[in-house]
Amino acid sequence: MDVPKLFDLTGKVALVTGGSRGLGREMVLAFAQQGADVVVSSRKQEACEALAREVEETTGRKALAVACHVARWEDCNALLERAYGELGRIDVLVNNAGMSPLYPSLEEITEELWDKVLGVNLKGPFRLSSVVGARMAEGEGGSIINVSSVAAVQPSPIEVPYGAAKAGLHALTKGMARSFAPKVRVNCIMPGPFLTDISKAWDMEAFERSARLSIPLGRGGQPHEIVGAALYLASEASSYTTGAVIKIDGGVAYAAG
Repeated sequence: MDVPKLFDLTGKVALVTGGSRGLGREMVLAFAQQGADVVVSSRKQEACEALAREVEETTGRKALAVACHVARWEDCNALLERAYGELGRIDVLVNNAGMSPLYPSLEEITEELWDKVLGVNLKGPFRLSSVVGARMAEGEGGSIINVSSVAAVQPSPIEVPYGAAKAGLHALTKGMARSFAPKVRVNCIMPGPFLTDISKAWDMEAFERSARLSIPLGRGGQPHEIVGAALYLASEASSYTTGAVIKIDGGVAYAAG
């Protein structure tokens, strides 16, 4: 068995939403380093273009930058039209875009906020996965990777809509794994707290104290620590894995999804 070849993505095309920063950025870079051409998508075109240039300069792979608000199906359709039109195929789809805005109390959550959270975290992944999964199933197959959160199984009081959306993403993962089988694998990564750029707004002293008590590994994750699971699920290394929810959380969540 040629183990390195199992993780080789040469000749593949990977599309990552929420791909210009944080965990998405790490996955984009990892996929390109393993030989894939990439589609970098987020709401800000400039951020997508900056990472696309970095990919092309450092790896020599093609990188397409496409702004997309995944809660809008017309944006999703336009994103896929660009990706298929310019790169010809999508072999790996990563539904990574997400948001969890703060709110004062549950009863003060507005319909607009609820719709926004469900739109980005669940509605968009459903549309993208439905279209891409169908095309993969009709063609050479592929891999769809959803990115949820430990909030899907243990939502805190400040992330109830977000947790509901991510729990829905788990259901989507399991249902679509059966819908698009046997040629398409659909899996989910469930991250815990990662020290991405969003953590700059945290009280880090308080977080580190809490992490030592509540996270078995005693710390938050570093962004690059998502890469192993992402490469596994994107590549032939996971050829017999579908419908799975993989915890990458330092052990903080007891439930597996």
